[in-house]
Formats: sequence, C-alpha cells, structure tokens
Amino acid sequence: QVQLVESGGGLVQAGGSLRLSCAASGRTFGGYHMAWFRQAPGKEREFVARINWSGSSTYYADSVKGRFTISRDNAKNTVYLQMSSLKPEDTAVYYCAASRVTTTKDQGYDYWGQGTQVTVSS
Repeated sequence: QVQLVESGGGLVQAGGSLRLSCAASGRTFGGYHMAWFRQAPGKEREFVARINWSGSSTYYADSVKGRFTISRDNAKNTVYLQMSSLKPEDTAVYYCAASRVTTTKDQGYDYWGQGTQVTVSS
C-alpha cells in the first residue's frame, strides 16, 4: 500500500516557476515507478511526466518537454515536479501516481494522490 500526498501548488504568473512535491508513505516507495498527471477543467486527465524506480530514466509529454523536470529522492520517499516557463494552458489539478510498470496510461497506475491546484495567470 502506498499513500501519496501532493503539495506545492498555487497561483503563478505566466513565465514563472513552481515545484510540486509528492510525499509517499510505505516502505516500498523505491519499488514503484512514479508519474505526474494533470486535469484541466472540462478536459480529460493527461500524462505529464514519469520517472522509473531508481530515477535513472524519465519521460515527458511533448507539451512540457524542456520546461518541466521530474525527479525523486527515495531516501525521503518523495517525487518532485519542477515546472518552469509556465503557461496559462498549464493550469490544472496535478496528481502524482505510483505504478509497478512503466507506462504513460493512467489505467496503469495503482495509487493516486488527492491532487494540487496549479493556476497560471496571463
């Protein structure tokens, strides 16, 4: 069992930066691949970025590539999403998720956090 709690969301102007954190409980955090997804109002949830269990491999959606960086600290049971050059279209609720497999499909993730709101003003 893994419980996930996101933090770090907020209101930021376009061009600004935010760092999201996702704290995990459970002794097996290091065995899970982690990802960030987001859901904007009226839209389906979409994949943002994922990182493998060791942190040696990452993958990004084209829409955030070069602007967002996913990382993890297994000693702290935490995964991060550093977001830079934010755009109004990045406005969404951001969720972290844990999976035993590497996938960009939300159906492949077993555990989800409650989400944190990110709002980017123009």
